[in-house]
Amino acid sequence: MGRITIGKEMVQFSCKLEANPKLWNTRAGRMNGKSDHARAVNREIDKINVAINAGYREIVSIRGKATAEEVKNTFQGISTSQETLLQVFREHNERYKKQVGISYAIRTWQIYETTCNHLERFIQDKYHVSDVHFRQLTYSFIEDYNFYLRIDCKLKPLTVLQIITSLRKMVKIAIQRKMISKDPFSGFSPERPKQCQRYVPTEEMEKIMNLNLNDPALEVTRDMFIFSCFTGLSFIDLYHLAAGQIVKDNDGLLWLNIARQKTGSISKIPLLEVPMQLIEKYKKTTNNNDKVFPMKSCSVLNRDLKKIAKRCKIERRLTFHMSRHTFATETCLSQGVPIETVSRLMGHRKVKTTQHYAKVTHNKVNEEMAVLSEIIKDKYVLAS
Repeated sequence: MGRITIGKEMVQFSCKLEANPKLWNTRAGRMNGKSDHARAVNREIDKINVAINAGYREIVSIRGKATAEEVKNTFQGISTSQETLLQVFREHNERYKKQVGISYAIRTWQIYETTCNHLERFIQDKYHVSDVHFRQLTYSFIEDYNFYLRIDCKLKPLTVLQIITSLRKMVKIAIQRKMISKDPFSGFSPERPKQCQRYVPTEEMEKIMNLNLNDPALEVTRDMFIFSCFTGLSFIDLYHLAAGQIVKDNDGLLWLNIARQKTGSISKIPLLEVPMQLIEKYKKTTNNNDKVFPMKSCSVLNRDLKKIAKRCKIERRLTFHMSRHTFATETCLSQGVPIETVSRLMGHRKVKTTQHYAKVTHNKVNEEMAVLSEIIKDKYVLAS
């Protein structure tokens, strides 16, 4: 048995070592003799002493003081519940769940839950314990976890990146609460998926708009996709779009005024000619008079878009979410709308989020360089 004493507090724990009582030196806390067994036991005792003292110093460096129970828990890797990795993760998810539908979307909470489950399985498989202390969350731990997700779980790079990002958020919480003093992610760079074009170029969008479908079901899907390309509405916001969310301003212009389902932030979007035509087209087709469009499920929309892409001879895989990228890139940014305005229209809280959607196209670069060329024409003279 091992014993840790700090002040008047004392705790005991099993060292999981065996020694012959006749060879045990009670005063020294070690085995007598130079047999292989005695040396092996004494080496393990030295390791335990070093680990306990290191844990004590770390706790004191963060908090200024330490209890015997805290030192024992740190040594065993099962500190108080609020300081273990999975416990903090679960507490975070519980708080997040209470805000679903108010500040956050249920899909984001589901991602956190899935991430927590992956982490729990990894800890059980790798360390054979139910939870670990934040101080065990080292650079090696993160590398092993990253390897486990990519190789053992065979997850795609984007999924792995989402999971690792969620773990990093827990680390930030631990640092803020002064559970740890150093960031174990320092120097770690996760593999990032290859960037693919997420928006639909103008020429492809025109093909989709001008395609004669002769199929009412596909026509609805095409129209919903195009509506989102000109408004930036996500699937869930378009699904719930109601007539009461279409408002008229003092100049008589129509706007969409909605609170985004995902973030709760307000989006005020002016209605351009194409979306206004689509609203008029579907005025009398919805069973629910309050709903603007006869929306399908997202999976059905994506299935139909695959058929539409094939008919248009578009090789890329079309998804409904690409319409939101198209709004940011082709409808707005390529037409000279500042990214700050695009961010407001899309209901983002940060411009950084919008930057993931809005990409500078080749045509936009050509236009901007043509303008620049005119501005600096004859302004600079190269000495002959």
